Amino acid sequence: MLRFKILKTSQKNKSRLGLLITPRAVVETPVFMPVGTQASIKALDPQKVSSLGYRIILCNTYHLLLRPGVEIIKKAGGLHRFMNFPGAILTDSGGFQVYSLFSFSKITEEGIIFRSHLDGSEMFLSPESAVLAQCELGSDIMMVLDTCIPYPCDYEKTKELTDLTHRWAERCLDYYQTFPKPKGALFGIVQGGMYEDLRSLSARYIANLPFPGYAIGGLSVGEPANLRNKMIEIAIENLPEEKPRYLMGVGTPLDLIEAIMRGVDMFDCVLPTRNARRGTLFTSQGYVNIRNSKYKEDFSPLDPFCSCYTCRNFTRAYLRHLFQAKELLAYTLLTLHNLHYYAKLLERVRLAIKEDELTPLYEELKKLYQKNPEEVEE
Repeated sequence: MLRFKILKTSQKNKSRLGLLITPRAVVETPVFMPVGTQASIKALDPQKVSSLGYRIILCNTYHLLLRPGVEIIKKAGGLHRFMNFPGAILTDSGGFQVYSLFSFSKITEEGIIFRSHLDGSEMFLSPESAVLAQCELGSDIMMVLDTCIPYPCDYEKTKELTDLTHRWAERCLDYYQTFPKPKGALFGIVQGGMYEDLRSLSARYIANLPFPGYAIGGLSVGEPANLRNKMIEIAIENLPEEKPRYLMGVGTPLDLIEAIMRGVDMFDCVLPTRNARRGTLFTSQGYVNIRNSKYKEDFSPLDPFCSCYTCRNFTRAYLRHLFQAKELLAYTLLTLHNLHYYAKLLERVRLAIKEDELTPLYEELKKLYQKNPEEVEE
């Protein structure tokens, strides 16, 4: 149900061009996947998302389990038909949401016990139930259930949770293989926290299981960028070259290009859509905080070098007005711009890899995005 074809590997770094071939879409890699947590890219309809060039998006199994429920989506004909998205859909297993959303959760050998954030009812997620839900959703790419390890975390606890992730990966794979074809592809996930030996061990362990693709998890949880990049390098060294590599939940333009130069093919992150709803935009001139009062009488485009609908038709003054007035149109126009920016950035990355000239683009992004987006002046 999934093939991966490498078209070119850089001679100057580990970046590579590829094609991720699914039944619903052929996806050029490196690729960024917008996050549609609840079967919706917030503020945009599926046609707009597709028109920006996105052939694959991510949806969240945990949220869809709770609302509207897998059975309803199954009755609708699967997730693609339910949300009317024509491309490929990757679903995560829900493990990260349990880690990030809840102060109460209990990890056992059998799975994770937690409470619904909607009504407080007790829930249980096992490796098998995570795979079952994703199969019934009709996902093109599914993820095993893993344990997301916090940062910081001591060595013994990290090893314990990493070993549990390995046992769960085997259970996911065994259960997945009981389903008849056709079904989506199931990816394994590398953990290991921030310890070099455990990252290496985890990557080798997961790589020895017959998954068609591999994800690097447990990063972007508060660790410094240099440590994250080191963990990416260690994981990549121990993963097979011929299969796709997916870095989960990492996101700024600079983060992406640093990981691409280390050999990563796939990404997802809420950053471009969430930041848009908070008024922070990615532009050819760096971050723009549209809340800033200096834009009150600025009748220039948001980004004069951008060809998106927002930049071709509206001024910074108008966009600031919409945002300050809490008009819903603000979220649509700003989200459209940020996702357009990411799509065009990945196009530039792929062209630069093709020409073996990725370093100049990296240097450009370093100058633009070394500052944290939360630090952009009001």
